[in-house]
Amino acid sequence: MLNFARLCAEIPRQTGTLAALIEDVDPTLAVPDCPGWNLGQLLRHIGGYHRWMETIVRTRAAEPVSDAQFNDLSGHFRDPSAIVPWLIEGATRLAQTLSAAGPETTVWTPGPGGTTVFWARRALHEAVVHGWDAAAAARAELDVSEDIMADGFEEWLEVAASPEAYEPQAGQPGLLGAGRLLSFHAPNHNWVVDLTGPAPIWRSADEPAAVTVRSALADLLRFVYHRPALDTLEISGDRALLDLWRARTGFWLTEDGA
Repeated sequence: MLNFARLCAEIPRQTGTLAALIEDVDPTLAVPDCPGWNLGQLLRHIGGYHRWMETIVRTRAAEPVSDAQFNDLSGHFRDPSAIVPWLIEGATRLAQTLSAAGPETTVWTPGPGGTTVFWARRALHEAVVHGWDAAAAARAELDVSEDIMADGFEEWLEVAASPEAYEPQAGQPGLLGAGRLLSFHAPNHNWVVDLTGPAPIWRSADEPAAVTVRSALADLLRFVYHRPALDTLEISGDRALLDLWRARTGFWLTEDGA
């Protein structure tokens, strides 16, 4: 995992890079990877998400906080000149609040962790994935460093071990079982997801598996986030198992992939 200081520093940095890409772009452009959203709505979602997380950390929330700040898109901006400073202000304030709280402060989290580290990591990878969404709408490119993308994939693997992802559900095949190993490979990185025990576990390893995925690191991250790959994913083995794992581990995504 990236250290806490790096996570905090990257939130405004990634947001600033995104803001520079969309500064002169029409906010009514459709966002292909978030069906039904335009660019202004996506940016309203990103900035609202930052402010929601900042509220949780600043108030040391011990229970869920209303998510209206990022799910209500009715007030999205139409003027690009207003969007950019608003985005940067929210990201900067969040990073400052996280840094002031430190990495060991206990707060409510919807996933594993229960500290401010969860929110620093979540904010960064939300900015990365939605940054790609916005860049695609603007017909631009958003470069992300290898270590950030690797950390984003490992964050997904940790969420994928949540009970919501693997506990039995009516009408769905079980996820766990004998021989159920998934292997993911990107240049300089190898991961195995082990579904053979009572709960999923993952490890950095190169092992034989029931299904294997090979691709560029960016495409692995896009794949688990239900975004189209920019290059070709090479998949061999039990595709049905892979599809089931991908569907179950995406339980926390909205229909728009947000």
